[in-house]
Amino acid sequence: MGRKTARSSSLAEVYRFSGLGCMFAASVMVFLGGGWLLDRWLGTLPVFMTLGALLGAAMATYSIWRRLREPEP
Repeated sequence: MGRKTARSSSLAEVYRFSGLGCMFAASVMVFLGGGWLLDRWLGTLPVFMTLGALLGAAMATYSIWRRLREPEP
């Protein structure tokens, strides 16, 4: 019985961390897309797209750091 509990808790950790990875990727993609749209509108192609990717990565990193610091339920 103890082995099954250990396995289910390790699967829960896998799901938790893969969810954080998906959140990071989605955040970067959303800000990258927003920067790309802004660049197409203003005619400054790589500027806001690069800034959007960096901003998305920074915000996602902060969000992940905050979630990892909070205690597990």
